[in-house]
Formats: sequence, structure tokens, C-alpha cells
Amino acid sequence: MSLVPVPSGQGIRLNKFLAAAGMGSRRGTEELILAGRVRINKRQVSSLAERVPSGAEVTVDGRPVHPSQGVVILLHKPRGVVCTASAQDRRPIITELMPKGFGRLFTVGRLDADSEGLLLLTNQGELAQTLAHPRHKVEKEYLVRLDRMPDALVLRQMEKGVRLEEGMARAERAECRGGREVRVVLRQGMKRQIRLMFRKLGFTVERLKRIRIARLGLGTLSPGEWRVLAPREMEKLGTSA
Repeated sequence: MSLVPVPSGQGIRLNKFLAAAGMGSRRGTEELILAGRVRINKRQVSSLAERVPSGAEVTVDGRPVHPSQGVVILLHKPRGVVCTASAQDRRPIITELMPKGFGRLFTVGRLDADSEGLLLLTNQGELAQTLAHPRHKVEKEYLVRLDRMPDALVLRQMEKGVRLEEGMARAERAECRGGREVRVVLRQGMKRQIRLMFRKLGFTVERLKRIRIARLGLGTLSPGEWRVLAPREMEKLGTSA
């Protein structure tokens, strides 16, 4: 997948135009259109089939919007930071770590508040959905510290599968790195999957850190540090537009 500037209107569909402007996912922008909140050249529109002519002015709630160049950011999420847009309990949120110049940012998948490590963010909702789509079955690698040392039977059960409420959860690989630390590789994306799998097997996860997505590693970034991915690095995520 290559990241290129989105045309500022060459007859593209309105919902795609709005998604490229950071106004939400494709489905979310359709709700804006149907609610009558969008105008093209001051004309209110409500049809999902509407297209944006080249050079047209598009406004949402009276404010002009413009497609931005796609950007993907690699962040080392610290522990204690939540990935939601707002935190009801006043915990720090992920967007507070990023400069305002990127506009609205969408997370590609999530890490729970108690986890840390590699997290991707993008200013284009549609791109976030593409990167996170289950059909890609992208590998994600984690370092996990447990409350006690697991034996080989526990790790084999992680690979064989553990029944959770969401379904059968399996690890592609689960290997002991010494002591209480385990390396786990997933292709599934169930909520809190690793923590719930180990809990079902009688263990407590004390620390969880994601260090890789596909062939893209966390590198030497410290907690809270981030960098913008170069277009060529998108190939490491194993997705295509």
C-alpha cells in the first residue's frame, strides 16, 4: 500500500472525500451526509451517491473540510494510556501524545490501558479500517510476563486453543523466553485475548508489550515516542490497497 496525497476533488464519492479529510470512517461519513450536515458549494446534499467535482468547496456544519495526505504513525504506547477518544475516569488518552497538526487520528486496532508497545495511528479513517481488517490476518508479536513460570503443556495449549466467550482463541506461537517471560504471536484480534487466554489457564499477565506487527518492529522507541512511517514501510504491514 502506498500513501499518496488524496485529490482535492476529481469526481470522487463524497463519503470517500470526507473520510480522507479525517471526518470519520466511510460509514461514519455516510451518517453525516444523511443527517444533512454536508454541503457542496453551499448546496445541502443528502444522497450517498453524491460526488465532489474538482475544486468544489465542501463544508460540514458550515466549516470547510479538505482531504489530507495519508499518514501512518508508529507510536510506543505507554502503560496507563487509553486508546479511546475520551477517558471517563480522566486517564490520559492516546491523542494527547500527538501534535495537533495531524488532525483527527484513528488507531489501527487497540492496546488496553495496562498494555504497552507498538500502536499505529492514521489521519484517515478508511485507511485505519483497511489496515485493521481481519482478512489480512497480520501477525502481531508480544512479550508477556506472567505471575509464575509456565510449563510446556501450558504453551502448547495456547497454540491448540482456549475457549473464550468470543470464541476459540489460538496463538500462532507461544514460546518461553526464560523465567516468567513468554513470547506470543497472534493472528486473531479478540479483545484482551492474551490476558483472557492465560487467565483461563490459571495465570495472571503482569506485563504485556507488543513489539511487532507483520514485519514492522517497535525498534528503539521509548514509551511515548513516535515517528511517521515512510511509504516504503507500509509494505512491511503486508496489506494492499
